[in-house]
Amino acid sequence: MVIGEDIKKKISDTPDGVVLTIGDFNVDMQYQGALVKALNRLVNQGTLRRLSKGKYYKPRKTIFGTLKPVPEEITKDFLEKNGKLVGYITGNRAFALMGLTTQITSSLLIGTNRYRHPLTRGDYAISFLQQHNPITEDNIPLLRILDALKFIKEIPASSPDSVVTLLGSTISALSKAEQIKLTELAENYTAYVRALLGAIMEQNNLDAGLLKNSLNGTTNYKLPISEQALPNKRNWNIL
Repeated sequence: MVIGEDIKKKISDTPDGVVLTIGDFNVDMQYQGALVKALNRLVNQGTLRRLSKGKYYKPRKTIFGTLKPVPEEITKDFLEKNGKLVGYITGNRAFALMGLTTQITSSLLIGTNRYRHPLTRGDYAISFLQQHNPITEDNIPLLRILDALKFIKEIPASSPDSVVTLLGSTISALSKAEQIKLTELAENYTAYVRALLGAIMEQNNLDAGLLKNSLNGTTNYKLPISEQALPNKRNWNIL
């Protein structure tokens, strides 16, 4: 099989850095093996690059060199399916965009409602965080706040104190409806996340009653946060 004009056009019309899969070419099953061989020839010619099995992209060339696809493109099959959101990027990449860290790593964390095994694509190690809340466009920014609290001890090039301070400003800037939704989503997170969120909200004069009622008053939470950053932390049994 040689590459037909429609396949050549597909590649030509695809922007640099966009990941293409075998399914994007709408080739009958019986011809897919031949299609793979044809695409691999284009890899050898330098027209395409292989990201992983069955996934290709046109390299984007700049004065700084050849750029790889952005993480959102590399993981798009985990983020959306049949036009519906099924996952979201969280972890250090999201935390960097939130201003919580300046360090970018080659590890990607995807929040998803179903468990998946870790895998590698290109230079990226991809792992998954099981999310028990609905994943919607409106929820994702709020889920990332909760994820940052969950991983507060692990965010690189940052400190728990600075994360608490920055998230306090972020949460204060949310609308009242968003703050209420944030506390509702927190119900599906572990207790120390709810305690930490409650303390941050109380410190910023926001309603944290729902969070307080969700906690066991005899349980303590050992978190490396100073009283300078969170003076009311003992109100929430944070030691």
